[in-house]
Amino acid sequence: MKRSPVTNGILSGMLCSAATLGLTLSSTAAAELPGAGVSVQAFHSPIAEEKFQTIIVNKALEKLGYDVQEIKEVEYSAGYTAIANGDLTYTTVNWYPLHNTMYKNAGGDDVFFRQGDYIKGAAQGYLMDKKTADKYGITKITDLKKPELAKLFDTNGDGKADLAGCNAGWGCEGVIEYQLDEFKLRDSISHNQGQYAAIISDTIARYNDGEPVLYYTWTPYWVSGKLVPGKDVVWLEVPYSANPNGTDTALANGKNYGFDINSERIVANKAWAEKNPAAAKLFSVMKLPINAVNAENMMIANGEDSIKDIERHAELWIKANQKTFDGWVATAMKAAE
Repeated sequence: MKRSPVTNGILSGMLCSAATLGLTLSSTAAAELPGAGVSVQAFHSPIAEEKFQTIIVNKALEKLGYDVQEIKEVEYSAGYTAIANGDLTYTTVNWYPLHNTMYKNAGGDDVFFRQGDYIKGAAQGYLMDKKTADKYGITKITDLKKPELAKLFDTNGDGKADLAGCNAGWGCEGVIEYQLDEFKLRDSISHNQGQYAAIISDTIARYNDGEPVLYYTWTPYWVSGKLVPGKDVVWLEVPYSANPNGTDTALANGKNYGFDINSERIVANKAWAEKNPAAAKLFSVMKLPINAVNAENMMIANGEDSIKDIERHAELWIKANQKTFDGWVATAMKAAE
């Protein structure tokens, strides 16, 4: 049956109206999200293993409607300065208290928003292979003052123990340097610095060849999945607390590994956070189990290290913990009301 021009006109008008209504409703729904039209950009250091925890926060921000930009990779000190200046928005890798000096130097609480602990229980310190430690009764880093023990870890023939150390600018290098002076270890230990990933890979290769090894590392990170503390390696103690932050590093069990047990906290530009209460609330309530980060970091170490791989890891974690993730978003949405 043929339709009259009038009928066709009416139908066309109805279709256009329906389409317009759909677009309007869609736009209205988007506009109701607290992050609509607001750009946000995170940074982490060039350590690829920090991307997983950052992506999870970005995914939650997207649910709030924020326009999430590509993550920047910059050194910590420059990143804090960029956040303070408003050039970047936030980071998930504020190591507390390890980064206290960098945080303070960039403006501290006057320019930064920081509430809650995103990842808790991050340990760090000195380790050596268990076989050598047990054979020679080595329990403290200061035991290496004895030349015959230091030589066990000498890889270049200078008579000093070679410590696989910490990159400049990470914060941990300042603690190591401080303790080498405080405990009078300069004549016994060489702090080898450079690209940590390359140095620690060489250390693991030497361990696999049956050689003694001495190194610094931290958790969450994949190294302790390859060299398992208590099984393959042991933590070394320090004789007493000594670090640039002036904190007491003794644990409740009486052990003292020379470094504070850190939290990784989310730090954001304060002015931006005040204008975006939903994001600020999100930053304060998100909690990521340290074991989840360790497990994901091991996947990276085993070759799943592309950006697509890490994105997939984050999406899988969210799916497995959907109720928790949705709870964070819902709490953040309420803060914007």
